[in-house]
Amino acid sequence: MFRSLSVALALVLSPTPAPSPPADATGAVEDLVLPVEDIIGEVESLDGTESETKQGRQVTVALTSDVLFALDKWQLTAKARQRLSQVAGKVKADGAGGVVKIEGHTDDQGSEAYNVTLSQRRAQAVEAAMRGLLAGAGVTLEARGYGESRPKRPNMVDGKPNEKNRAQNRRVEVVFTAKQ
Repeated sequence: MFRSLSVALALVLSPTPAPSPPADATGAVEDLVLPVEDIIGEVESLDGTESETKQGRQVTVALTSDVLFALDKWQLTAKARQRLSQVAGKVKADGAGGVVKIEGHTDDQGSEAYNVTLSQRRAQAVEAAMRGLLAGAGVTLEARGYGESRPKRPNMVDGKPNEKNRAQNRRVEVVFTAKQ
C-alpha cells in the first residue's frame, strides 16, 4: 500500500514539461475591451415604499406614489407630508445645496398624455411641499413630470403585467447632490 501511494505521489508531484507549440504556429493577439458599468447600490425600505440610490455624489430618494397620493390624484396625503419632511431633513443634512430635482413618474396605465400631465402635477405638488420644508436651505427646486418614459422596473414581464413593478414605477424622485 505504501509503495503504490509513494508512486502516486511521485507522479503527481513530479514536474511535467509544458507542451511547446509547433514552430510554425502563429496567431493574432487581440485586446479584450469590455464596457464597465457603474455599480449602483439601492437601499429600499422594508415596506418597499421608499428607496435611495447614490451614484457618485448624486443621491436619488424615490417615494412610491401610493404613499404620497390617492389613485389618479395629485393632492398630497397627510402621510405624504410626514415622509417629505424626512426627505427634506436628509437634503438639509447631506445636501451640498444647489438644484434639487423633483421628478414625477407613472406606470404604463392610461394614455401617454394623461401620464405626463399626472406626473407633472404630482412633481409640482411635492415641489410646493418641499419649498416650505427647505426654506433657507440654499436650494433651488425644479419639478418635472416624465410620465411612463422612465420606468424603474419593466411594467410587463413575460408579456404579462407585473403589478409590483408598476407600483414601483409610480413614484416621485427627489434628486440632489451630496456634500463631499
